[in-house]
Amino acid sequence: MARRYDCTDATDRKTGLREAASAVRRGELVVLPTDTVYGIGADAFSPEAVGDLLEAKGRGRNMPSPVLVGSPNTLHGLVTDFSELAWELVDAFWPGALTLVARHQPSLQWNLGDTRGTVAIRMPLHPVAIELLTEVGPMAVSSANLTGHPSPQTCDAAEEMLGDSVSVYLDGGPTPAAVASSIVDVTGKVPVLLREGALSADQLREVVPDLEVAN
Repeated sequence: MARRYDCTDATDRKTGLREAASAVRRGELVVLPTDTVYGIGADAFSPEAVGDLLEAKGRGRNMPSPVLVGSPNTLHGLVTDFSELAWELVDAFWPGALTLVARHQPSLQWNLGDTRGTVAIRMPLHPVAIELLTEVGPMAVSSANLTGHPSPQTCDAAEEMLGDSVSVYLDGGPTPAAVASSIVDVTGKVPVLLREGALSADQLREVVPDLEVAN
């Protein structure tokens, strides 16, 4: 049976984070607040847990899960061929609503779906998320909704859709924005905006003037 913790209460938050970290290490699923919407997360390095995440959402491997990290320094062990422009975007917008699609280290033992050697990676601007990620390391995290349904801004909405497929729910109150993160592909020489979300093309061009926008 799923357990839920009120992260606006200091004692409940401490217990909830401890239980969520234990659940992730056991290969179970947790729901956590981010700065965009609530996410459903699992150990990024457990293919079984990532498979359970995709199954809980009703999502195929053709839509691989993004990865959340608790620090920009984590990138050094996860990605390769990361350009200076990519680092400038990290410096300007992390933590925040910017997801970067980069080439992952070929030696990594993970299976996030059909990624074709890339990973979509982000550092969220939410203290509960960052604390959990700092404790357990990179997590595969996708919006905590059933595929085709709206992304949830509350823990109630997430729990209504996902139920007991999740072991621990961390309730941080309503999330600040219903807008998803912007996604920029940094695998080539020029960054390409794949999805305009919380950050506009104009905002991103203040840092990377040559940013292209995908058709």
